[in-house]
Amino acid sequence: MAALSIAALGASACAIPPPYEAEPQSIYQWQRRQDGIQQREAERQRLCAIMNKDTDRYERDCTRPGDPVR
Repeated sequence: MAALSIAALGASACAIPPPYEAEPQSIYQWQRRQDGIQQREAERQRLCAIMNKDTDRYERDCTRPGDPVR
């Protein structure tokens, strides 16, 4: 039993961590980051506008905490 737990612990230590995104250092990096965020949000809103509002996917992808209840 102890050997199994040690093996599981050792295997979990080899797992690859999620990629780390460093904080932007210059104003140009910050601006590029903000532009990317705005582009992704605009695309999300565009897709949500044409999506069927009665689906689970709409509830999952297009609603935000604090949105008014439909």
